[in-house]
Amino acid sequence: MSEYLIVFTGREHRGTLLGHAVYRAVDFEILPLDPSASVSSPPHPVEAHLLALVRSHLKSGVFLFSYGFDVTRRLQAQWVAQEKDEGRAFWEVVSPRADDRFFWNKYLQSRLIDISISNPKNDLSSYILPIIYGSFDIRLSSINGQNIQVSLISRRSRFRAGTRYFRRGVDHDGHVANFNETEQIVLIGGTTPDADDFTHKLSFVQIRGSVPVFWAEVNTLRYKPDLQIMDLPDSVDATRRHLQEQVSLYGEQTMVNLVDQKGYEKPVKDAYERNVSEANVPGVKYQYFDFHNECKHMRWDRISLLLDSVADDLIRDGYFRVDSGNPEPVDWQLGVVRTNCMDNLDRTNVAQAATAKWTLNRQLKAVGVLAENDTVDNHEEFNQYLREMWSDHADYISRAYAGTGALKTDFTRTGKRTRVGAFDDLKKSVMRYFKNNYFDGARQDAFDLITGTWVPRKGPSSALFLITDNRPLIIRSVPYALSFALFMILAGLTLPRSSDYSLFYYFIFWFMIFASALTFIFLYGIDYVAWPRLLPPTDVIHYSGPGFRSAHKGKGLGVDVGKLKAGANAQWLARGARRTDKQMEEIELGTKKRMD
Repeated sequence: MSEYLIVFTGREHRGTLLGHAVYRAVDFEILPLDPSASVSSPPHPVEAHLLALVRSHLKSGVFLFSYGFDVTRRLQAQWVAQEKDEGRAFWEVVSPRADDRFFWNKYLQSRLIDISISNPKNDLSSYILPIIYGSFDIRLSSINGQNIQVSLISRRSRFRAGTRYFRRGVDHDGHVANFNETEQIVLIGGTTPDADDFTHKLSFVQIRGSVPVFWAEVNTLRYKPDLQIMDLPDSVDATRRHLQEQVSLYGEQTMVNLVDQKGYEKPVKDAYERNVSEANVPGVKYQYFDFHNECKHMRWDRISLLLDSVADDLIRDGYFRVDSGNPEPVDWQLGVVRTNCMDNLDRTNVAQAATAKWTLNRQLKAVGVLAENDTVDNHEEFNQYLREMWSDHADYISRAYAGTGALKTDFTRTGKRTRVGAFDDLKKSVMRYFKNNYFDGARQDAFDLITGTWVPRKGPSSALFLITDNRPLIIRSVPYALSFALFMILAGLTLPRSSDYSLFYYFIFWFMIFASALTFIFLYGIDYVAWPRLLPPTDVIHYSGPGFRSAHKGKGLGVDVGKLKAGANAQWLARGARRTDKQMEEIELGTKKRMD
């Protein structure tokens, strides 16, 4: 397997924060370390496939960096460690310098880091620059004659990273899927936007992450996948590890859960509450809010009920504040609100935006920008900027996880829920269905490859399963039968006829073929989902232990079609139920690995 160097060759200036430019990487090159190798003509098809995964990830992701500002860490964390940081490079997490969770390219730079640590004489720090996968926006406005800069940063964790249906819940180390830290920074005063001479610096941090239990949704081509809760022996321990880590990093935790208390989502809510109760971690408060019930009939203004329920926690936890006339911070943020829904996207975005605005009003009143009876809603330009920033922020996080922009952003952008917005959500939901079922397998492979969750170990010839379709012939042929039947039906409806002979039986025949093929595809839907190939979730698909499973759809009529054809056992879906835990750690040429 050849080795390559990824070099970002283009950047886009996204803004200047505290005197430091923040850039988005927009162009790149992949360079082979072996001069005889060629990126355009890799020596093996498997290698070409892996390179294509890397390219797709680099083109679709939002990668941000700065040469003078540590984009991986919130302002408060930078202040706490500023003395230790003096003279150190960003990547030196032992200081701690960069936040290891958000150091997205750490695995890619691991060899340079190892050389710099093992032999200080060969210090390669000049070539090691932490990059985050997230979003960054900054706007300049004014309120009552005071210049104000508002910045919004999201940082996506590289642990348990992935796509909507292929990364859910918690892992055994306590890392949860779709974990994002969001920081709203407000800078007041200052002579110029590019300087760092602000009168007040304010920061407010929130976090989001998947429900920290072992759960999954198994795609079967139905709109709603099969919901599965896995009651493993260390389920509560994994929840406890997650909560303890969050308390150690952020302080007090207010866990806001927005999933439904009835119907499809109820088992997730029940498992979450049970695990949090049994984990019994000090500093953790659980707060439930039935979002869909409270805000039904487009009454989204009722999100204020959630704010009322967590107001005391927000006041207790506070925010970070530094004034130019004081050598020490005036206020510290002593805790965070951790919000989740099922995807940690749409409902979570609405709740976080409302929470951020509530806190912003407190901050601006504390520094004298707003009077006690005033709010940012009364300042249209500033309020519109804030809405746009939070809506764009929601879209960035949603595209990374679900493949489309966020739902419900019409409320975030305008303050109202509209029928036009609801129709736009319908279009996005349809797009999510197709992407999550037919395209996210490759996206998940790209996440696993870039973050070092899967590492090549053997030659490419042992991994032909990555580029070949080993499903049995009957599975592969039915979609062609479906397409041909549809073609014949359309031909009968549109092509000119040379006789008056009735086509009734003709249409009956082809409609029966079409319906039979479509029924077969949905009966065996699990075989038509584009699953990840580097680390296929066979332990989830074939789980038969204690817990909850909403249904067992998409697996046919009790016949494992994967066994109908000789040699089909090469297909991972057919043999997954027999794979041991040890084998799950090593699949063909790759090994599951976590960079500590």
